[in-house]
Amino acid sequence: MTYCSDCGATTEWQVPPDDNRPRHICSACHTIHYENPKIICGCLVTYNDQVLLCRRAIEPRHGLWTLPAGFMENGETAAEGALRETWEEAMARPTLQGLYALTSIPYISQVYMIFRATLDAPEHAPGPESLETQLFTADQIPWDELAFQTVRKTLTQWVQDQSRGSYPLHEIDITESERARV
Repeated sequence: MTYCSDCGATTEWQVPPDDNRPRHICSACHTIHYENPKIICGCLVTYNDQVLLCRRAIEPRHGLWTLPAGFMENGETAAEGALRETWEEAMARPTLQGLYALTSIPYISQVYMIFRATLDAPEHAPGPESLETQLFTADQIPWDELAFQTVRKTLTQWVQDQSRGSYPLHEIDITESERARV
């Protein structure tokens, strides 16, 4: 950030008083501009013993499979965002079952909130950001064609939980060293 979004003056990169990390601070009005992680919300949608995946029609990772998810918008709850993203990407209207996976990716400043959700009927279709949507059983998941490490870890947990019949909340951290292991 070069210029203050409040007054237009230049900013300086420094540690504010009573803080412990550098921030962009306006040289004129002294506004401190905080940069915070982005929140991605979505759903792990199931119908019977199958999970709904979307093949991406956009970058990054065009053509690979993912859970329906995206950036949370201002003015919505995480659950509302998860349902909106599921509609936008998979034209599906599931019923939420609760938060399932909370994944932190500190090296890119993102937090994923994935809700478990169920469909009453296998109704889904690709939205504008998806090439196709499909329901997969655990043994059909296209593991070599998954778009993101977050999706891989969430689906791995789901497969394990499905075999146990129990779906606790999972807290997952993805480190920079795991970045290349998509």
